Amino acid sequence: MNEISSANPGSEKLKGVLCGVSAFLIWGLSPLYWKLLSAVPAFEIINHRIIWSFLFLVPLLVIKRRWGEVSAALLNPRTMSILLLSSILVAFNWLLYIWAINHDRVLQASLGYYINPLVNVLLGMLFLKERLRRAQIFAFVLAAAGVLYLTLHYGKFPWISLTLAFSFGFYGLIHKIITVGSLAGLSIETLLLSVPASIWLFHLNRSGVGAFLNSGGILDLILVGAALVTALPLLLFTQGTRRLNLSTVGFLQYIAPTCMFLLGVFVFKEPFAKAQVISFVLIWTALVVYSLDSALALGPAAMRAK
Repeated sequence: MNEISSANPGSEKLKGVLCGVSAFLIWGLSPLYWKLLSAVPAFEIINHRIIWSFLFLVPLLVIKRRWGEVSAALLNPRTMSILLLSSILVAFNWLLYIWAINHDRVLQASLGYYINPLVNVLLGMLFLKERLRRAQIFAFVLAAAGVLYLTLHYGKFPWISLTLAFSFGFYGLIHKIITVGSLAGLSIETLLLSVPASIWLFHLNRSGVGAFLNSGGILDLILVGAALVTALPLLLFTQGTRRLNLSTVGFLQYIAPTCMFLLGVFVFKEPFAKAQVISFVLIWTALVVYSLDSALALGPAAMRAK
C-alpha cells in the first residue's frame, strides 16, 4: 500500500504517523485502564465493553454515512456468517486479554502481540497461499525457538500468549476475505454480540451481583469508558493506515506490546527471569529480521508503483 497522494504528502504522512502512534499507545497503555476494573470479573467487563462500544459506534456510522455499507452486509448471508465468526473471535480475544491483565499476566499478553505479526505470516502461507521468503522463515523459526525455550524451561506451555496471537491473527485473516470496512465491520460485530451481552448484564443486575449501578459512579464511568478504549484506537489506526505504507505500520505496531512489556516489568513488577529474557530476545530478534525484510521487500514494490 502506498502512502496516499495529497497536495501536501508530507503533512498527510505526519498525520498518519500521529494517528498510528496514538492508536498503538492507547492499546499499549490499556492495561493501566483495565487494572482499574480488577475487582470486576473479566466476563462482565467484556459484556460492558461490547455494549458501550456499539453505542459509541452508532453515531459514528451516522456522521461518516456508513449505514449503506452496514445494510448491505446485514442483507448478505455469507458476509453475516463470516462476521458472526469474527465477532466470536474478537470477543474471545478481548476476554482473554482482560483476564490476563487482571491476573498479572501482562508479560504473557505482550509476548502474544509480539508474536502476532509472525502468526499473520504463517496464516497467510497456510490460507492465502502466500510464499514465505527465506528471512521470514528464519524469523518464524527464531520466534518458535523462543516459545519452545520458555515452555521447556518452565514446563508450562505459554498458552495465553499463543492464544492471543492466533485468535487476533485469525480475526485479521477473516477481515482480509471480506470487503466490509473496519467501522462497519466492528459495528456489526458488536451488534451481534450486544444481544447476549445485554441479556447477561440484565441477569446480573436483576440478581444484585452486577457491578454497574451497584459499585459507585466512578466504576460505572470506567465501564462506560471501555467504549473509548475499544473504538477510538481502531479509528485512529484506520486513519493512520490510509496515510502510511505497510512497512511504516509494521514498525509502529511494536509500540503496543513494548508498552505492555515495560508496564509488566516496571509498573506491575511481574517476575522477569533469565528464561524470559532469552525467550524475548529470540522473539525480538525475529521481529527485527521480519521488519527489515518487509521494508526491503516493499521498497522495490513502492518504486514500481510510482
